[in-house]
Amino acid sequence: MPSSQVLIIIGDASETLDTMYPYYRLQEAGLQPVVAAPEKRLYQMVMHEVKPGWTITKEWEGYTLQADVAFADIDPADYLGIMFSGGRAPEYIRYDEDLVRITRHFFEADKPIASVCHGVEIPAYAGCVQGRRMATVPKCRFDLEVCGGIFVDEPCVIDRNLVSGRTFHDNGRYVGPWIELLLAAQAES
Repeated sequence: MPSSQVLIIIGDASETLDTMYPYYRLQEAGLQPVVAAPEKRLYQMVMHEVKPGWTITKEWEGYTLQADVAFADIDPADYLGIMFSGGRAPEYIRYDEDLVRITRHFFEADKPIASVCHGVEIPAYAGCVQGRRMATVPKCRFDLEVCGGIFVDEPCVIDRNLVSGRTFHDNGRYVGPWIELLLAAQAES
């Protein structure tokens, strides 16, 4: 039977809407979201917004989410696809050697990948964005470009197996096309 499991990568301070919207959309599509993090434990998510009159992002506590599996325990071959959530977590978890291993697997195997906002910091650090077109929050443009990626300021950017959005405001634009890729990959397996 083809795999229906899809990894959602988080850590403390993952963005709530970046994470929960695709989590529930995967379930609606008949797929199984598997929350992966540095350790199998409860994680504190956050909400981000630039308030009127502010020039930087304000952060509030969001919901908590239980990780189903630790990065070290993941065999990426068991999963149909992966999603890199945003928030501040990626800048901290991107250095995890197991996460780098997992990330490279999905790019090398051309499996469906989604990335939003700061999520780009993970594949960028893993050396996977060279020549790839991606959307990300504009303040992460440098992270993408310094690693050889191409910044595109659009709500949904599709580059083969890689689907990306800028922020949670783009959820309704990029998550659907990513799920279509997942369902097509599942049907082919």
